[in-house]
Amino acid sequence: MILPREASPAPASEPAPVTGAPIPGAPGTTLPGAIGDHPIFDTPGFCRTLCDRLADVSDPRARRHRIVEALAVARAEVLAAIAGDFATHPRAAWITVRAYSALMDAMVEVVFRMACEVFHPNATPTVGERIAVLAVGGYGRAEMAPHSDVDLLFLTPWKTTAWAESVIETMLYMLWDLKLKVGHASRTVKDCLRLGREDYTIRTALLERRFLIGHAALAEELRRKLRSDLFKGTGAEFIEAKLAERAERHKRQGGQRYVLEPNVKEGKGGLRDLQTLYWIGKYVHGVRQAAELVDVGLFTREEYQTFRSAEDFLWAVRCHLHLMTGRANDQLTFDLQVEVAARMGYADAGGRRAVEHFMQDYFRHATHVGELTRVFLTTLEARHVKREASQLGHPGRGRRKLRAGFRLDNGRLNVADPKSFLSDKLNLLRIFEEALRTGYLIHPEAMRLVAANLHLIDDAMREDAEAARIFLDLLLKHGNPERSLRRMNELGVLSAFIPEFEPIVAMMQFNVYHHYTVDEHTIQTISTLAQIERKELIEELPLSSAILEAGINRKVLYVALLLHDIGKGRPEDHSIVGAQIARKVTPRLGLTAEECDTVDWLVRYHLVMSDMAQKRDIGDPRTVRDFAKVVKTRRRLDLLTVLTVCDIRGVGPNTWNNWKAMLLRRLHADTAAALEGGLETVNSAKREDEAKRALREALADWDTKDLRRETARHYDPYWQGLSTETHAVFAGLLRDIPDDAIRIDIKPDPDHDATRACFALADHPGIFSRLAGALALVGANVVDARTYTSKDGYATAVFWIQDSEGHPYEEDRLPRLRAMIDKTLKGEVVAREALKDRDRIKKRERQFQFPTSILFDNEGSEIYTIIEVDTRDRPGLLYDLTRTLAANNIYIASAVIATYGAQVVDSFYVKDMFGLKLHAKAKRDSLERKLRQAITEGAERARAQ
Repeated sequence: MILPREASPAPASEPAPVTGAPIPGAPGTTLPGAIGDHPIFDTPGFCRTLCDRLADVSDPRARRHRIVEALAVARAEVLAAIAGDFATHPRAAWITVRAYSALMDAMVEVVFRMACEVFHPNATPTVGERIAVLAVGGYGRAEMAPHSDVDLLFLTPWKTTAWAESVIETMLYMLWDLKLKVGHASRTVKDCLRLGREDYTIRTALLERRFLIGHAALAEELRRKLRSDLFKGTGAEFIEAKLAERAERHKRQGGQRYVLEPNVKEGKGGLRDLQTLYWIGKYVHGVRQAAELVDVGLFTREEYQTFRSAEDFLWAVRCHLHLMTGRANDQLTFDLQVEVAARMGYADAGGRRAVEHFMQDYFRHATHVGELTRVFLTTLEARHVKREASQLGHPGRGRRKLRAGFRLDNGRLNVADPKSFLSDKLNLLRIFEEALRTGYLIHPEAMRLVAANLHLIDDAMREDAEAARIFLDLLLKHGNPERSLRRMNELGVLSAFIPEFEPIVAMMQFNVYHHYTVDEHTIQTISTLAQIERKELIEELPLSSAILEAGINRKVLYVALLLHDIGKGRPEDHSIVGAQIARKVTPRLGLTAEECDTVDWLVRYHLVMSDMAQKRDIGDPRTVRDFAKVVKTRRRLDLLTVLTVCDIRGVGPNTWNNWKAMLLRRLHADTAAALEGGLETVNSAKREDEAKRALREALADWDTKDLRRETARHYDPYWQGLSTETHAVFAGLLRDIPDDAIRIDIKPDPDHDATRACFALADHPGIFSRLAGALALVGANVVDARTYTSKDGYATAVFWIQDSEGHPYEEDRLPRLRAMIDKTLKGEVVAREALKDRDRIKKRERQFQFPTSILFDNEGSEIYTIIEVDTRDRPGLLYDLTRTLAANNIYIASAVIATYGAQVVDSFYVKDMFGLKLHAKAKRDSLERKLRQAITEGAERARAQ
């Protein structure tokens, strides 16, 4: 296994020398003196002092109050000492979690002694009045975070006696008075056996019991009976139960390791996965400590070190979360990630934030936990469950005969002879190709062998033509390359063979937009391409499916996807850096000079089509001509289109939608037409003629006079930017419209995954801003907008909007939406005042930081200046920006809004009050200052909510 490497220098991460009280569950080790020297750890002495303080108190309630008071003071002192010690080694929690457990041991012992000696003395207890107190669950493992539950088992020989009930009740009241969350059960040995048979949760808790105080022989009897009467011979069923429980837990937590806000305890690759390994090892082999998993052959020593490293790191994160929030919180939310990173000593470095370095380490550990779990459970499965492994998922594919050097073990692909296998280092790649070719999963022993010999993948192998052929066959020949790529990545093979890939492994991007780490995103894009090739996405992606069906250079496309984000994590533009890296990698992979050039170009320009489609008005002929000049050929247009689609879909489950599909399809079609017919064919006059002809056909039932009036009342831009359907809606709204009327048409537009809101009213300055304010008041997210002024003085504005979940508005919500818009436009509601209470940023998202960038572009449109504002999104942002523009006599023709999680790019096509572009630099500089001021003031207002 590969140990996670530190992404940035850590402060001292080793605990201080230990000199004090013994550490529970770790014989021969003691707590640091600052903690262990506290009097409470000398429980007999602490109890004697307490008894002296109780000498003048006879009332039981008063006695209990004084005991609790003393324990609370001692607990606060020890908790402060533990926190102080933890701060000296913020990434190593092994001693910390055991110190919390040791403190709880001491407190339980004190309350037990007080209950037995002060409140319910019994000098000669009968056999039936014996009692043993055991810690169970995580407390039984002697692993506790600051606010972990205290799970206790009160064990009695037979039915609980009145004396024992009194002791237990008194103990619980004292623990509850200390504000501890105590889980407890009072049972006999027979009860434990009976309930353990019926419930695996109880059985697991009993597995982790630890004797604390009381009658030790009773606890020993339980140990013997559990082993002989319950655990023996039931290992296979326990493993099955734990695997099913694990699968269900992962499903609840999101089903994948790279959840943006992971649960440190329950999530995939979290502490519970490590604990599951220990439970199974202890149940089946009787191990008492995780280190003994090496002795029974379930882990190699290196794998155990990985186990310890991951466990230490994850416990450290969990302890910080508890200390920061003051409660039992295991969810690593965005706002807490930043603070945990700071507490653990991470710093900004290499163009990346401290939180990104921290989360990269977190996800690397989570990946290693997943790999350990896979190896461990598969080994146990082979020993105890004996099920044949499933194939990798080729529908209809039969098993194929194995090539020489491989064999099947329990239905999994294994190495026949390790020495022979390692004699040819290319076998470190061949095994993954063989797994894809045959459809078999790789055996854990083979995975261990590969991971332990990554040093064999040297420069000579990276330059080897046969190695390149094997790797490309992995990508191109078997229909599901993502399976082997993911496994190669987890084992470190991918980074060993392409070292340039290593920095992006487990690299997290701290924003809401990217759902995966960079390496997983890359694999997701390749998975999407493979799905398209398997014809699984024809309905969802008809254009990309048609392009691949017609024929395309698959090698170039797969390699470009593999490398498209390889430049991330550096201060420079990742597209340019990535293209430079691609220049080095592609010749090693055996691509021709022309293919290398194409991959270089695709990586360098992999964001251009997405940016053009989402940040520019593709109805403007200039946009299409400029894009056509970048791509130059239909072949590159097709390649870039498929790459862009895969890239967007690989961002996250809900990122791709009909709106983006429509934009890309239209840009592809218009650009293809321009490339084939010449750029001069893309002009406004031609589009205007086509739009008017289409409207005449749509309004065939109108009389000629009205139709002529409608087609003559609009300026050229109106005909270029809207669909025929929208033109027809506006024709109906404008027909015989009175001067003082406000006409609104709001309907779902499923082709755009949005609701379309059309407005027709007398034009006046600031109309766009008022409409934006009205929409912000109803919580609508604007995804696109156009506004035009007719020759006879009417504004025709159309907004495409979504609800707060990013979906079109439901039909039953439209009347309320329309009513609020109507009130705002009539002045009954003042947007600026009403928005003050609604323009807020969620607490968990306040840590997202995006520098504001404002760009003025006078070349991107024939008649407009494009103002592109890239900044942190919030509900009232569009209104603030458009109000600022209106206040400075800037006419907004259209707005294109592209949202990337918490980041937004608003592009405005504008003119000044004289209908001209903003040519004067002084005017642009002044306008930029005012826009920045509006953004800053709005952000401060939103944070203050």
